[in-house]
Amino acid sequence: MINADAANGSDSSLAGLGVSITSLGGGGGEGGADGTVGSDGGSGAGAGGGNTNGGTPGAGTTGQGSRGGFMATNYNQGGGGGAGAVGASGTSSPNAGGNGGAGLASSITGSSVTRAGGGGGSTQSGTNGTGGSGGGGNAGDATAGSGAANKGAGGGGVHTSAAPGSGAGGSGVVILRMATANYSGTTAGSPTVTTSGSDTILTFNSSGSYTA
Repeated sequence: MINADAANGSDSSLAGLGVSITSLGGGGGEGGADGTVGSDGGSGAGAGGGNTNGGTPGAGTTGQGSRGGFMATNYNQGGGGGAGAVGASGTSSPNAGGNGGAGLASSITGSSVTRAGGGGGSTQSGTNGTGGSGGGGNAGDATAGSGAANKGAGGGGVHTSAAPGSGAGGSGVVILRMATANYSGTTAGSPTVTTSGSDTILTFNSSGSYTA
């Protein structure tokens, strides 16, 4: 079984006021050739591989995400890395794909929300991996769950080449929090504006800007 490789997720960026920050998209999952290597990214993809030779997981980026899980033989793929934990490795006894790594909880919006969970790894004839907490997509036999929108979560893997194939990664989010006394109210892109205590919070789910 030889499946096509998935594309890496798109990067997100924040620039202005002398600051430039880029959050890397997650690594794309690899196809079914023996010994294939998961792609690197903000969080790394789980290893692909074939029937006899497990592959190597993609690396995560320090401060952004974790590496993916290793692949066992018999097409048991590793799970994708999450922001808070590495992806679990696939196992051959029993046959199972690795679960996605857990995301990371943050209270920047005023309440705790977990984001950026890794996608589950697939298996040919066993139990598919589940997505990590924070919106990771579950793996499937012919289709897979997508990562949760606006959480930067990873999509699940599939073990066949049938369309539509592996789940898409979820879109990201940019959150700005500042003292309400310093908030100018000048924005573009229609961010969600909320308050928490003495702070104002801007949540951008697509492109936009804030002028201080």
